[in-house]
Amino acid sequence: MITRADIGARVEDAYGRVGILVDLIPDHEDPAERIRQHAERAGLGVSAYLVHAATRQIAETETVEAQFAGVDALIAASEAEATRAPSEADAATGELTEQERQEIEAALGLVHGPDRTGTRPGHTA
Repeated sequence: MITRADIGARVEDAYGRVGILVDLIPDHEDPAERIRQHAERAGLGVSAYLVHAATRQIAETETVEAQFAGVDALIAASEAEATRAPSEADAATGELTEQERQEIEAALGLVHGPDRTGTRPGHTA
């Protein structure tokens, strides 16, 4: 096993590759140690701490998904509508109705902003 004591020495890995070990990240800390320390501060064992962290992450993800469910449904409906083949009547006229034109303008406004600069008021690019 290669350890910090091998830094600067000739070492060989499991594949037979040989080289001089260099300490590229001198302040690297093993993440397992940080987890153990946090678990200890919380008064939990590592397993219980990880279960708690995973459960919390699941709850946060579910909350975000619920908050965006309406937007996700609109996107899904828009994508389904976009893949619909035009009817023969639509293809025959080749013109947009005023309502269709307004819907397209509204959609483009959501993407590019109403002034077509690529940003919406109050939002960063």
